[in-house]
Amino acid sequence: MKSIVIVGGGVAGLALATKLGRRYGRKGKADIILIDRSFAHVWKPMLHTFAAGTANAYQQRIPFIPHAARSGFRFLPGSLGAVDRAAQTITVEPIIASDGEILVSQRRIRFDCLILAAGSKANDFATPGVIDHCFFIDDLVQAENFNDRLYEGMLRTASEGHPLTIAIVGGGATGVELATEISQLLEIADSYGVEGLLPRLRLTLIESGPRILPSFPEDISQAATQQMRDLGIEVLTGTQVSGADADGFLLANGGRIDARLRVWAAGVKASDAIAGLAGFEQTRAGQLVVKPTLQTTVDDRVFAVGDCASFIPPGADRPLPPTAQVARQQAAHLSKHLPGWLEGGSLPPFEFRDLGSLVSLSNYNAYGTLGRYGLFKGRSIRGRFAQLSHAMLYRLHQAEIHGLGRAIAIWLSDFIATAVNYRIRVS
Repeated sequence: MKSIVIVGGGVAGLALATKLGRRYGRKGKADIILIDRSFAHVWKPMLHTFAAGTANAYQQRIPFIPHAARSGFRFLPGSLGAVDRAAQTITVEPIIASDGEILVSQRRIRFDCLILAAGSKANDFATPGVIDHCFFIDDLVQAENFNDRLYEGMLRTASEGHPLTIAIVGGGATGVELATEISQLLEIADSYGVEGLLPRLRLTLIESGPRILPSFPEDISQAATQQMRDLGIEVLTGTQVSGADADGFLLANGGRIDARLRVWAAGVKASDAIAGLAGFEQTRAGQLVVKPTLQTTVDDRVFAVGDCASFIPPGADRPLPPTAQVARQQAAHLSKHLPGWLEGGSLPPFEFRDLGSLVSLSNYNAYGTLGRYGLFKGRSIRGRFAQLSHAMLYRLHQAEIHGLGRAIAIWLSDFIATAVNYRIRVS
């Protein structure tokens, strides 16, 4: 029985393990193994809502163990250590308790096909002080750590009257969405009777480029900038950060921005597990260079998908962006063609269909482009329709993972929970 090992339980990894498990793992035609260092999946585009406290992370988690049992694949916890291409094995690092005790020893897993889907994280570009003094929002643990500090800051502001100073570096979708979610959080808190928080918020968004949301058309960038400024968020463009300390950010022009809470949401690079692999062709950001078939350039048995892969489509001058849309399409491509390839068949090249991009400014507004396919290709959307479209992306992801019937039940459960629960985390 062929062994298909998938490293990373993000958008691409979990979708691929689920589809292959249902089609082949349940029937005993392949041994599907998913490896991830955490025990549950969350949809990465929602991390900023967990960081702000405007969404319930526990309600949106998908535990790997029961989902694997239901879907026909095996889950193994741990982090990728190394890939031995000659022996067709990977090393999974030991799991160590907080007191230093080894809970699970190092393991070696054999593969006939290895799919690396370990995602990405923000790129600090070796900026001095960032690692030591800034929060990152790359996974659920980091999002919840920031949320704890945010609530501590809100409590301090409510009791002592000091301003709540927050600075976010990075004017892409993550930085913009996090800034507006924090504003939404304080607005809701004010409606609950915790008065005076929103007027004391001093939130600054810092972007080194000439405008925020650089991957969107300029009119959307301008509209989002104005929307954020109307909310009282200071948007600084063309501003280079040269360092960070315990009190704020240092700027390349000699100035500084003081902030009690500092978030780094700029740039993208491969996870440490992928960037540390030896013997593969990689970009400067540590991503694995892949061929049109999504196979790595040095070994046809090793694939890379999602944010940890770098693929330049024929005729293009830059790699595909690290988005959930790209990851989902690559997972769907491999789930369809991989089993046939393992039996000696051919593997067709991956073709990306640009369906557009969406960015949500919490409940205030949303903007999007419809891409090069569909009835209204190339158009821009905004407002309520864009908000519904943004929400539908997550619902489609749930249907892909759970199946339509179970997904509908989850949607109803979420609707009821939203109706009866508080709109923000209150404890």
